[in-house]
Amino acid sequence: MAGYVTTTPTQGARAVTMARPRHITESPTVKWILIAVALLFLGFMLILPLVSIFTEAFRKGAEVYAEALVEPDAASAIRLTLTVAALAVPANLIFGIAAAWVITKFSFKGKNLLLTLIDLPFAVSPVISGLIYVLLFGAHGWFGPWLQAHDIKIIFALPGIVLATIFVTFPFVARELIPLMQAQGSQEEEAAVTLGAKGWRIFWKVTLPNIKWGLLYGVILCNARAMGEFGAVSVVSGHIRGSTNTMPLHIQILYNEYNFAGAFAIASLLVLLAVVTLIAKSLIEWKFQTRHSREGE
Repeated sequence: MAGYVTTTPTQGARAVTMARPRHITESPTVKWILIAVALLFLGFMLILPLVSIFTEAFRKGAEVYAEALVEPDAASAIRLTLTVAALAVPANLIFGIAAAWVITKFSFKGKNLLLTLIDLPFAVSPVISGLIYVLLFGAHGWFGPWLQAHDIKIIFALPGIVLATIFVTFPFVARELIPLMQAQGSQEEEAAVTLGAKGWRIFWKVTLPNIKWGLLYGVILCNARAMGEFGAVSVVSGHIRGSTNTMPLHIQILYNEYNFAGAFAIASLLVLLAVVTLIAKSLIEWKFQTRHSREGE
């Protein structure tokens, strides 16, 4: 047909090969060397430590391993870790949605400052963030005397641990949603408004379905950090066995007491939780990419 040029598959493949930059057509030797370096690095830095954790955890047998997990102080640390995550993650979920909505849907003075403040926990040491709450709510802090007068305990108690965990984890949900909502724009919400929909209905029927995979991804990352947080929680917990020790703190205490079987048993449980989180994260990423590829078609 006039105006059209036809090419055979061989010609098309040859044209693609010729168009590829020379710097990405490495020889097989270089390719396998790079793969080997990556695998060796992962093996020594990730796989070997994980294997050693489970090896040490089961060194004295499965019975000792099970006893280490059900021991009263260990059971208390596990319950406290799950409780803190169950309180901190929903709080950050609400904050992340609200912050992302405000930043992506409205123009106002101070938007860049708000973005900077959201990223603050990434720049501040967790130990410093824990110390902040000690200075605010400790016995000699700003609000310490008033709290003591009203018999309210925050530091060295569950509220302080939750606050410190919220501080170090609150960027995760917001930082996942902000670029996603910016890329999607607000055309669908504006269309819903012209059709007579109101705020909450727009959120539940339009916004939430569009951001649900990014939201779940942020929640998973937030939950993983909440369960594994050490620095900030160490400052505000007081290290009270059976009361304010989370799993990471309990591992440190057992290891310092040369109770290696107990320490590695709790560590292996944290690793299993991390693996579950990683699997969930991978599933969310796969689902998200699948959805985008379908929309692209």
